Formats: sequence, structure tokens, C-alpha cells
Amino acid sequence: MIGACEGWLEDGSINLKGPLAGIPVSLKDSNGVAGFDTTVGYSSKVGNKKPVDGPLVRLLKDAGAVPYVKTNLPITLLSFESTNDVWGRTTNPHNSKYSPGGSTGGEGALLAFGGGRIGIGSDVAGSVRAPAHFSGIYSLRCSIGRWPKAGADTSMPGQEGVPSIFSPMTRTMGDLSYFTKSIIGMQPWKYDHSVHPLAWRSDIFEGIKKQKVLKVGILRSDGVIDPSPACVRALDKAADALRAQGHEVVELSGMPDMYEALELASKLLNSDGCQTFESFRRPGEWVDPGAAQMSFYAWLPRPVKWLYALYVRYVRRDPVWAGILEGWGPKSAYEQWKLVARREAYKARWHEWWEKEAKVDFILTPPNATPAVPHDAMGDACSSCGYTFLWNLVSRGMLFILPRESS
Repeated sequence: MIGACEGWLEDGSINLKGPLAGIPVSLKDSNGVAGFDTTVGYSSKVGNKKPVDGPLVRLLKDAGAVPYVKTNLPITLLSFESTNDVWGRTTNPHNSKYSPGGSTGGEGALLAFGGGRIGIGSDVAGSVRAPAHFSGIYSLRCSIGRWPKAGADTSMPGQEGVPSIFSPMTRTMGDLSYFTKSIIGMQPWKYDHSVHPLAWRSDIFEGIKKQKVLKVGILRSDGVIDPSPACVRALDKAADALRAQGHEVVELSGMPDMYEALELASKLLNSDGCQTFESFRRPGEWVDPGAAQMSFYAWLPRPVKWLYALYVRYVRRDPVWAGILEGWGPKSAYEQWKLVARREAYKARWHEWWEKEAKVDFILTPPNATPAVPHDAMGDACSSCGYTFLWNLVSRGMLFILPRESS
């Protein structure tokens, strides 16, 4: 990519008057770049060199940005790891024995290590927020329809039960704000038909900046996995800092059951019985323990699955995991429609609670139940994504910013 950048400078391809003139931007491997493979970590996709840039890359170049590297991710994209047989394993820049997060872990590691300032990832259940949390940077999970995603590759094409969205990741909050405003200012709906024609709302942005006292709601647990002591300390430290600046901090209560959101979102995301992401994986190819576990349960015969769920519920006394296992597997159109109806009903309850009971300006919550985990630990940690998964299920019209946390 470096040679290509030099060529763009020589032939005038870089818009030196654009809002991102000369700014290097790294890209998650799922982004389509002309002349380069988009493998998504699958060996079966090696050699699928893209003939043209995807809409997001075209927008970046028109804005003057310089896409200079593609970064690693986990095969299947369903992990807080970033490992595959094509590119190998990405490690946490603070401790090589630990994961940098995923699925946009390569971006998180690169930015935290100082190899760049701005990158772009995608997020369906925490895939830009978990790397920010694990590696210590900033990320913004954009609203659905706010950021271009056409032209990118994925492990689950056609999955719309919990839509994914591309989003920015940066080293500083200032970079995050400027980069997001610059992208929206480029009118991304002209590049991607799925983007809403909604300009940057400066009046709202400035109004919030002028607000002297914010009401902050603290969400301490998702009711599934309580946060670890390190995450509790980070949450308390952030709350204390907000109080010291004069903001009102309140404990949240009465919100819709977050376990229901995790159970519903996980079944919507994998309503094909994990067949799609497995269809690209060759026999014997490495797969994350968490994704492998999901596929294993999906393919169990229904009677065996039912008996195992009973064992988990009554012998292991784990009703949380049993509830997710019950009904896990491929869904018929009838079953899928029922899940979508449940999703919409849950979203309606959530937004009613937000408007009538919560009445806060924003919610402060742990980004994950744990800090960075050791490599290959996701087999035991795949239920910890409730803190991020919830917002993908309910927040089509909201933006959520993740401040940097110590990993």
C-alpha cells in the first residue's frame, strides 16, 4: 500500500483540500480495496482480489485520506480474538499472552501500539468496542444507516437479525470526533444507498457541549455476568470523575431484562444454525473456541440438545446458559419472524423505559464483563458480550461513545 500512496501523490489522486487530506487510515480486512484480497480470515477467500474500491474506501480517498494497511481479524468475525490461519495471531500490545479484542482486534492493536491514529472496523456485538476496551483506545459504534458498509465482505452475508455497522476507532477523543464529523460531511449516502441522508447536526453537537450538568445513568451489571473487579474499578473511577466535574450520577433501575436481549440477539444472529460462517471454513481450519461451541450446539440433534439443556439447567444449575441453549439452532421462516417480532417488542419496551423512566443523558457501563482475556479463552467467555450486544439490538437511532478504559 505504501507504493500505491506514493503514486497517488504523484498523479494527484489524493485530494489535498479534503477534510482528511493526507491522513493515514487503516482498515479492517473486511473492507474492499482495489487490487487486494478481502479474506475475512478464511483461506478459501485467498486470491479474491477486488477489481474496484468499495464505497467507504472511495469516500476516504475523495476526502483526501490515505488508506495504508489492512488489519487482522478472527475467522468467522464472531470472537473477541483476532486469529486465523491466513494471517496468524494478533496479540495485545500491552501483553502478548492476551487478546487485543475482536473482531476488529488488528485495528485496536495497531492504534494502541502507535502504528496509526485512525482506523475503521465493524461491529455487530462489540467488535469495535471490545478492542478499544482491551487495548486502550477510543471507538464509536455508529447507528445503523449512518456509516457506509456496502462493498465490504463478511462471514455472514444476508444476516439482518442484528445488523452490523462499520465504525471509527482512534487514539484520541479529538480524532474520533473530527473523523466522524468529516465522514458525515462527505455525504456518505452518495456513496452507499443504505446510508441515511442525514447531515452532521451541529446544533445538537454544540448544544450538548454547552450543557453544564449532564445526568449520567450507571449500569453496573447486565444480569448475566457481573463485571470483574478491574472493570468495576474503572466504572467507579469514571463515575467519580464525572461527579467531580459537577455532573449528576444516578444508579439505573427498572430497565428491561438484559438477559432477554442477549438470548434474543444471539439467536437472531445465528438463526441459520451457524451454517453461513461455517460454509467458508475449510475442514481443519482454525476456529475460535466460542464460535466452534456455537456451531457444535447448533448441529446437535434436537433430542440431544433438549436433554443437554435440562442437564445444564438442573444439574449444573445454570439457567442463564440453559436458556440460550434451548431453541438454539437453525430457524424456519416462521421461527425467524417470531424472533423479529420479539426483537421489535423488546426495542419498544426499551425505548419506553428510556423516555419515561430513565431520563438520563447517557449511560455509563462496563464495555465487557472482563478486561483483556488470555488467548483462546473465548470458549469460556462468549457470554460476556451482553454489555455491547444490547445496543446493537435496540439502538438503531442512537450513538454510543466508549471512553478509553485501562486494560
